[in-house]
This record gives sequence, C-alpha cells and structure tokens, in this order.
Amino acid sequence: MINRKDAGQRVRGPVTVNIDNTAQAYLEVLRDRGIKYFFGNAGTDFAPLIDGFARFAAEGKEYPQPVLVPHEFAAVSMAHGYTMVTGEPQVVMVHVNVGTSNALTGVMNASRANIPLIFTAGRTPITEGEVRGGRNLHIHWAQESYDQASMVREYVKWDYELRCFAQVEKVVDRALNLAMSEPKGPVYLSLPREVLAESHDEFTYTPAGPRLYAKPGPDAEAIRQAARLLGNAENPLVITSMAGKNPAAVGELVKLCESFALPVTIPMSNLYLNFPSDHPMHLGFDPMKFLAQADVILVIEADVPWFPIRAKPNPQAKVIQLGIDPFFSRYPMRSFPADVPLACDPEAGLIALREALEAQRAKGKKEIQDRYERLSREHQAQRAGWKGAADRLKNERPLDMEYVSYCVGQVREAETVLINEYDLRVHQVSLNEPGSFFSSPMSSGLGWCFGAALGVKLARPETVPIVCMGDGTYHFTAATACHFMAQSLPVVVVVFNNQCWNAVKGSVLDLYPEGWAVQKKHFVLCDLKPEPAYEKIVEAFGGYGERVEDPDQIIPALKRAIKAVKQEKRQALLNVICKHP
Repeated sequence: MINRKDAGQRVRGPVTVNIDNTAQAYLEVLRDRGIKYFFGNAGTDFAPLIDGFARFAAEGKEYPQPVLVPHEFAAVSMAHGYTMVTGEPQVVMVHVNVGTSNALTGVMNASRANIPLIFTAGRTPITEGEVRGGRNLHIHWAQESYDQASMVREYVKWDYELRCFAQVEKVVDRALNLAMSEPKGPVYLSLPREVLAESHDEFTYTPAGPRLYAKPGPDAEAIRQAARLLGNAENPLVITSMAGKNPAAVGELVKLCESFALPVTIPMSNLYLNFPSDHPMHLGFDPMKFLAQADVILVIEADVPWFPIRAKPNPQAKVIQLGIDPFFSRYPMRSFPADVPLACDPEAGLIALREALEAQRAKGKKEIQDRYERLSREHQAQRAGWKGAADRLKNERPLDMEYVSYCVGQVREAETVLINEYDLRVHQVSLNEPGSFFSSPMSSGLGWCFGAALGVKLARPETVPIVCMGDGTYHFTAATACHFMAQSLPVVVVVFNNQCWNAVKGSVLDLYPEGWAVQKKHFVLCDLKPEPAYEKIVEAFGGYGERVEDPDQIIPALKRAIKAVKQEKRQALLNVICKHP
C-alpha cells in the first residue's frame, strides 16, 4: 500500500529493488504495506536498520518515517494513540530483551484495548565472529535470553522470530494479518542482528493493494432473539464501554436508541466516546443505578459492565452481550451472564438489531414514546444535578476535581481531543463528537495518556489534545521522554495534583473502613509529598508551565495553555492544586 496514484489497484507481478541487506528488504515491505511510522527506541541491534533508513532518505523514500522516542513505554503509547484515531497499525521497535521489558506495560494496554500494533525488538547476536552482525560488545552475551518473547506472549496474538532473508515478505504479511484480524491486537516480532545484517544485492516482492480485513457478521437467529427480548422489554438498559472504537457504530447506536427509547449508560471503563452526552437517551456513567429495575440489558463491547460485588441485575433480567468477542476470551476469568451472545462487529450488529426491531415499533409506539419522555426528563435532571455540583464547588480551595473537570469542558473547542487517565470527571464535559474523547485501557498500565496524546497529535496535527491525569499518573508517563517529543508535537497537559495515589488510599478505605490506617490516619505508600513543581519540568523543554491554585484562574489558565499550543506551537502544562483526599 505505497502512497501512489494507483493505490486503489493491485500492481501485477513482482517488483525487484536493489538493496544491501535484509534490513533494507524489511523496510521495503513495510513501505509497500502502508506503514507510515517506525517508532524506535534504538540500541546496537538497530545498526542495519539505521543504515537502511539512510539509504531510503538518499533515494527519496518517505515511508516509513523513523521516529525516535526516548522511552519504550512512550513509544508504544504513541503508536497506540496513532492507531486509536486512524485505525492504521504502525511499527514499534525496541532494543532486545531490555527494551521489550520496558515496553511491556504499553503492550498490555494495547492488548486489552484491542489495538493492532506491530511490536518488534532486536534479538541480541548469538554468533561470536563467524558472520557479519555477530557479537562485538560485552552486552551481547548478557542480553541473550532463552525465550525473549515469553515476557510478552500472554499479551500478543502472535510472536515469531525472523529466521532468514527468504521469509521477510511473508513474515510481515502474517504479522499484519493477525494484528488486524478480529479481535485486533498487538503482535511481536523479534529481529536477530545477524539476519538483518546479512548481505543481499536484490529483493523481489509482490506489491500489495489495499487490504480488506473481514469483520464477523451477526447471526440471524441470535438477532431475532435479541430483538424479541428488547421489543418486549418495559425497562431496557444499554451499557457500553467501547462501541465508539468505530465512530460509525456510535451513529448506529443513536439511531437504535432514538427509535426504541433505549437508555444508554457508560461504565467507568469508557475508552471512547460511545454515545453523545447531550442526547436525551444518555443516562450517565453509572449503570449500577439502573440494574435492579432493568428487565433486558444490552451490553455492547463492555468488559466489565457492572461490579457484581456492588450491584447485580434482577435475577429475571435477560442479558444480551454484543461485541467482536463478547466473552472476552483473552481474560482468564469473566463470568457476566449472556442469555443471547452476539459475536459480531458492533456497527453491523446494531444495524441488524434495529432492522429486526422495526416490525415491533408500530405496535409499541405509545409505550416507546412514553418511555422516551420519561427518560428525557431523567436525563435533564441528571445534568442539572451535575451542573449544581460544579456550581457549589467553584469557590473551593484547593480546587475540587469536579469543578476542574467542569472548567475543562467549558474551554473545549471544535479541534479539542480529550485524553483522560482517570481524574477527569467525564459527566462534567459535554462529549458529543465521535473521536473527540479517549480514555485509558482498564489494564491500568498508568502513564499511557501522555504518549497516546502525542500519537493523536501526530495523526491529526490540526487537533489540540488536552491530556488529563493525576500527579501519580504523571510519574508513570516517562514524562521527560514525552516532553521531549512534545517539542514538535505540542499538547496541553492538565495535572490534577492531589499529592496522592488516591486509588491506593481508596482501596484501603474500601477493604478496611475501620482498620488501623483509618483509625490512626496513617496511610503509608499513598502520599506524593513533598510535591515537585511540575510546571517547571515543561519549561525545560521550551513549554508553557503554570501552577493554578485559585479557582477563579482555572479557566483563564486553560485558555493560556490552549493558546500556547494553537498559536505559539509549544506544549503546555498546568499544575492544578486539588484537594488532598
């Protein structure tokens, strides 16, 4: 899939190009298959590839573009962010086993979010002088692993080692095919230095046209069963975390819910904008409030639709689970009920479900209209309550995260993309455009958001990404590596600084509400004090930094930060001092 005028047509016959080594053949295949970026955190194993990129530059070959990222986690998170908004898999390469281990958290995040990545690493040389590329540094002995891929195998769909020059094209194609087939996810390819450095004069490959990857369609009988249940439901409920991964599915969900008055709730694990916040059928971000009275529950791409320890559906309720992999087969244990499983692409499934329900719409028109009006009133009351909460907190000092979130919502513009890692209270922000909001995977590999925002900016340069995170998360981002990258990819970072790992403290309060830590007010391993001046870190990279303590200054400060990105083309960070829990 080279960027060429005949990109819509398959080129007939093989193509032969002049090369120096296997590494250059590998880059030629990546280029032809449409890989735009090669995110790299380099080591001694990269030498043949770096020389290959130099030849590409001399020959005027633009893709793949090498992107140096100073930390492996940030590199994987950038590729994740890029693919998240484009749907196009990119290549990440890290340095042998040590780089793989540093990148592992990012791979876990991509795996649980079904993000297709071609994650690669060098493999340290094993020969001792016999062939080109063999061991010539002391590290080449200590870096050898018995099974380098073992550390990522549980979180990738496929792992393999390039064995020889003759395999290059087939190995790249298999990596792409497996990463992009549903359910999508990362794959791992290790590249031995001796193989990459092996000398060759020519490389013959078959150019590829645009690839079509099949999406599973809905089973007709399962659709009929689901439609019958929903059509007869008095109190239906829709729960979705990831329907918005495909923006077109959001539109189909809106059509379905408008036509049949189906209320939509979004659990904590809302990775995407799944349903417009301002739509009358949006009933907020806590499905557990509605479980008891729901008689039919449609779960769409939600790994954890509710917490069984806190709330469960009515025993008589029927549950429909719709998604590419509705049982989340890569999770070792997950026991949410599925009376009607619908293993299909959400967009196709929602279209089929709406068409199957149309026959029942006429006979239930009055009931549907009454339910729509009732749910609309509840929707309006919810919003009034959220606005009232923000108003009550607007003079609090230190600032309350609820009010800070409200202020972020007030400064959003058409080009804003919100990337959240826990601390933004999403109910305080009107989220209506698919593709304008992303949140961290529930794998909890903290620090994802900063690198992901950089990937979003690379993919969509016209946007202004606003990254919302806690101070605890900021420590996990590989912050200096991300600020380094943000010198050319400016984003706004809002640090909700409560000087604490609140999730850790909250777990103690939850499990031991009358325990020693509570009685003695002694929560070790939770507080992040003394707090650094986070706003000064960004200044070291030419960015705009500001500490915000006054609630009257949060909106002006946000506007100054956005101006820095939009007009001055430099990154910005706001250190917002929030209440310590």
